[in-house]
Amino acid sequence: MNHKVQTAIKGSVIALALVLAIGCTSIESLETKIGVLEQEVAAAQSGAAAAQRAAESAQATADAALKSANESQACCDATNEKIDRMFQRSQTK
Repeated sequence: MNHKVQTAIKGSVIALALVLAIGCTSIESLETKIGVLEQEVAAAQSGAAAAQRAAESAQATADAALKSANESQACCDATNEKIDRMFQRSQTK
């Protein structure tokens, strides 16, 4: 009976060693995958920051264009008013 217990213990030790070896391989694989994911997240954050800067630049350009368009419209409106006044004056004479 003592021999059976020793065989069972040896079998358990071998099984435990295999489980640990597989577990360590899985942990190393997970660590590798985590490292890759961290790099991908950093690249995505960098891309998002670049996109944010581009969007801010585009917004500044759009704001400048809107300001210019508003100034042009005001000038056009003023010119039309002058023409209307001149036409009104010519009609009254």
